[in-house]
Amino acid sequence: MSIIHLLIIVMNLKQGYQKKPAGARKRFCQFLQLNPETIEEYKYWHDNIWKEIPEGIRKAGILDMEIFLIKNMAFMIVETPVDFDWDTAFGLLASFERQAEWEAFVSKFQNSKEGLRSEEKWQLMERVFSLNE
Repeated sequence: MSIIHLLIIVMNLKQGYQKKPAGARKRFCQFLQLNPETIEEYKYWHDNIWKEIPEGIRKAGILDMEIFLIKNMAFMIVETPVDFDWDTAFGLLASFERQAEWEAFVSKFQNSKEGLRSEEKWQLMERVFSLNE
């Protein structure tokens, strides 16, 4: 697969997948590998998340966000309004209070390079099937 083809896929993934009925919401799905030795601590901190983090997520325009785990793989679903722009929203999110501190804190639980922002660590996933479409 060429680098141009990969870039086109990434650009299309940032458009999200519109949920039915038309105009309701867009959905983005992402994954991230976790450090197997720290999964329980990762779960603890997401159950006891700093109050500024969900506040910032909502201010960036995200309507709902869920994280699911299987073994050391985290899977995130992000739901947004239809007019949501991925790059703008995550640029804004990175500027909010304690967001950079949170990203640095949770990076010790994740198998990713240090110093990356959330949208740089989590990999967008391509939808290959929808029962409703």
